[in-house]
Amino acid sequence: GHSGLHRSLLARRLFRQSLAQRDLVPEGLATAKALDYSLKRWVALTRYLDDGVVPIDNNPVENTIRSWALGRSNWLFAGSLRSGKRAAAIMSLIQSAWWNGHDPYAFLKDVLTRLPTQRASEIDHLLLHNWHPPKLG
Repeated sequence: GHSGLHRSLLARRLFRQSLAQRDLVPEGLATAKALDYSLKRWVALTRYLDDGVVPIDNNPVENTIRSWALGRSNWLFAGSLRSGKRAAAIMSLIQSAWWNGHDPYAFLKDVLTRLPTQRASEIDHLLLHNWHPPKLG
């Protein structure tokens, strides 16, 4: 529509202005590096203008993976491959509970409390996609 065309024209104008400014900025300055970075990635930076499904930034993804990125160096010290696998399984359960709208602590506490006495025929009730928080009271 009209607004899409308008955004495209603005993006082209900004690109031309960025190129013109880059010619005026001496090599090595932070501004030159920033302009170079943007100009080299212009197609990716403006992709959201052509497709309404593409978000303007990737902050939601960055926020989702931040805890994993921060933990990476700590996981080097898990102690052994077995410990690392165990930690990965627990972290997967915690993240999956959170993504499914459950409090991870409540989920793990309930499942680990019920697990020893849960009937084998009803074990699937403890799976995350079947689990319901215990009724209070």
